[in-house]
This record gives sequence, C-alpha cells and structure tokens, in this order.
Amino acid sequence: MSDEKGYGFKITIIGDGAVGKTSLIKKYTQNSFQKEYISTLGTQFSKYEEVIDGEKVELYLWDIAGQDSFDVLRQRFYTGSSGAIIVFSHAPEQSQSYNHVNKWLVDLKKHCGNIPIVLFGNKVDLIDDGELASNPNVPASNSNAEQFVKDNRFIGYYKTSALTGHGVTDAFKALVRKLYMIAKISSFP
Repeated sequence: MSDEKGYGFKITIIGDGAVGKTSLIKKYTQNSFQKEYISTLGTQFSKYEEVIDGEKVELYLWDIAGQDSFDVLRQRFYTGSSGAIIVFSHAPEQSQSYNHVNKWLVDLKKHCGNIPIVLFGNKVDLIDDGELASNPNVPASNSNAEQFVKDNRFIGYYKTSALTGHGVTDAFKALVRKLYMIAKISSFP
C-alpha cells in the first residue's frame, strides 16, 4: 500500500431521529454500542480508514440529525457527499420511519444529485425476521424495501442491528466498495 495514493469519500448518513444512525457509525468504526440515546445536534463527524484492494480509503462519515428542527441546516451538510446511507428503524414503535425514506431520498437528490445510496433497515434485533420475510402487508417488509431499492437504483438494502452488529459491516462496505470502484474507473486516463 502506498502512502502517497489513496481515496477519500464523504458519506452522509440520514434518516429520522432515533433510528440508530450514530449507533451504526460507532458499531462500524469502533465496534461499540452505547445504550443511552443522545440526540445528535446538527451533525457529528467521524473519520475512518478502510483498506480496499491494498489501497487506503479515508471515509468521512457525516451523521446528520433527523429531527425536523434541523431541516434548514441539513442542506449545508450535504455538500460534497460522495455517497449516502438512509436509515430507518424496524422497531415497532418507529415503524413510521420507513414511510419517511422517500422524503429523505428526495432531500438527498435535491442537494446531492445522483450519488450512490444504500438503505439500512436498523434494529432488526427488536423484531421477528420471519414477519419481514413472509408478510408483504408490513410496510417495511423485505419485499417492499427491496422493491423500493430496485425502483430507486440504490446499491442495496441491508437489515442491520447496531446492538448485535448484524449486517453493519457488510452494509457499510457495500457502499465503500462502490465508491472505490467509481473513483478507480474515473481515475483512468
């Protein structure tokens, strides 16, 4: 691996408040989980390094507050995003967060254009996964989420748990690998 060459990507993580955006970032970057919920005020910034195909990739993870009170500030935080993650919660008391995914997508496209996006369905540790697989009447069922991802040309849909770590690394790496491949292709003469 060369110290001189590398890639850097700003990844914006958005979704409703309390769906687990900060916890997912901490699980991915520190393999930790904090049980107490502390609301993100505006944005939190994390830097993380990954190695892909022997090359250093620097990730700048922007955790953007999901509360409506931050709508005006949010657009400033989108600037320069290479890719994005939209997070919703599978927790029964937050089921409406899936219904807001399209709102987040519209906001992203308005401020970032067509950047690579991954959809995370977080807190799968709080539900019966069989219900997601077998019941298309559940708004956030596997079939509905996968159809939304297909219709909107997302990279993929990942069921995640910041608590257990289920799917977290695979989901982040899917986006990072896509960004890396785009950068590699665009760097050819």
